[in-house]
Amino acid sequence: MDLLAVLKALGDETRFSMYQELASSTAALTATELAERLGLHANTVRLHLERLREAGLVDVEPVHRGTVGRPQHVYSLASGAPGLGFDPPSYTLLAGMLAMLAERVGAEGVEATAAGRSWGVEAGRRTHSKSCVKALFGEMSRLGFDPERKARPGGGADIAFLHCPFRELAEAYPELVCNLHRGICEGVVSSVGGGRVEDFSTLYDRDPCRVTVAVEVS
Repeated sequence: MDLLAVLKALGDETRFSMYQELASSTAALTATELAERLGLHANTVRLHLERLREAGLVDVEPVHRGTVGRPQHVYSLASGAPGLGFDPPSYTLLAGMLAMLAERVGAEGVEATAAGRSWGVEAGRRTHSKSCVKALFGEMSRLGFDPERKARPGGGADIAFLHCPFRELAEAYPELVCNLHRGICEGVVSSVGGGRVEDFSTLYDRDPCRVTVAVEVS
């Protein structure tokens, strides 16, 4: 996803409002539905949706309702598009219930780390970066952690997380959520290769929490 194109697309107040509606909706929306929610003309909405689609932020799908004529088009966030904190309330509820369930059935930090690592490995495989530090920084940015990178001698880095999108859950279930985050970091780094997670500090260790990546020297 072209970051400059994304910033330009979301720099318009109308497009940003439309993006917020799509991000917080549990179902795909038509241009007419978006127009009604925002008090705009449907044709205006379609023009802005096309701009969001060109930036890779929105997917469009034709839906046939069993009637004669052209299919209706519905719009939703594209795969990998940033949620920007607008996720539907039901997602937050589901995440909290799953964390509660995991705790009640006896899941421990080591299991959360393993689950996060598996997810991180897949995320690392999708990256185009050959640097584990850059790949991790990019993935943490995409997930909304607002990372800040400080280089270390030898090519490694300390990556501080200025925002935690999991903070509410992390405060309620620190053993599970913080270890899940650690696992994601370890998975991305190991998948890309060339380094390892040397240290991971949670929100209870330091503020902000951070990860230290050591680069392997061949």
